Amino acid sequence: MHHKHKEHLERIKEHIEKLDIPEEEKSNAWKHIEEWYAEDKAWGSLMGELAKISPKIEAILVEMGLI
Repeated sequence: MHHKHKEHLERIKEHIEKLDIPEEEKSNAWKHIEEWYAEDKAWGSLMGELAKISPKIEAILVEMGLI
């Protein structure tokens, strides 16, 4: 995985942990991150899937300039 993408994933994880969303949504987001990390999926696909989980997750991705 590209080093820059790994840094972004870590930042996303930190932001998701702080969100006021149900633990199930956080868990689902973590699951997707770990799956894509392990499989080295395309960056755009990961961002799209994470954005679908919750509008709040999508908002932090936009705020971070990732989508």
